[in-house]
Amino acid sequence: MKALHKLLLLLVLTCHGQNGHGSKIIHGQKVPENLMLYMVSVQNNQGHVCGGFLISEDFVLTAAHCDDSNPTSVVLGTHNLKGAEKTAIKEKYKPDAYESVGKGYDIMLLKLSRKVPLNNRVQTIQLPESGMNIKENQQCLVAGWGMTKTRGHVENDLRMVDVSVIDLDVCKYKWPGLPANVICAGGYGTNKGFCQGDSGGPLVCNGIAVGVVSFNMNSICDYPNIPNVYTDVSKHRDWINKITNWG
Repeated sequence: MKALHKLLLLLVLTCHGQNGHGSKIIHGQKVPENLMLYMVSVQNNQGHVCGGFLISEDFVLTAAHCDDSNPTSVVLGTHNLKGAEKTAIKEKYKPDAYESVGKGYDIMLLKLSRKVPLNNRVQTIQLPESGMNIKENQQCLVAGWGMTKTRGHVENDLRMVDVSVIDLDVCKYKWPGLPANVICAGGYGTNKGFCQGDSGGPLVCNGIAVGVVSFNMNSICDYPNIPNVYTDVSKHRDWINKITNWG
């Protein structure tokens, strides 16, 4: 298994800085101002590093590997990041089992310094129930401020693209050493998917945030021919409920 994990890690996009954290949307379109009001830009002192999504008035869900860039704040309520108001991050929570992006458990909760008011610019998104299964070929959406092409630049405007869920056995064949509790969608059999800068954003199926953008083929976003990988939120519901004190 160690050898498999080493191979996987060589292929994985670990998302550091401009060429890593948060991936950009490939062959997508600009998100209308009245849609995806749960989207969050996770930022450090230099700016955007990852995506995320609001699940309650004071909790944002994102990817654990985004912590590598030392995020300190989030931006909510706008699809354009120029001059946006920031809200500080009070605490960060990662699963005890998390080691690195290629070994799974790539999920993180951010507790905000204040409860943000929900209105016509800021909304939460529903999470899946524990153990919810996503069907092959189901049409979903992924969004982010990441690159729009390989070795491109981060976008100021939020973009989205539709992707299809890929059979997990196919994904395991394409990704030797694929970690458990993941969903694969986009990036294989299509020219659509995510890229650097989109990490931590949601995979949304039927209005539910079922996945968290985790990794793709080593910095190749246009035609990777290897599935994009997301953390399966349903497999972490008990952990999320415990941290957030949900019932």
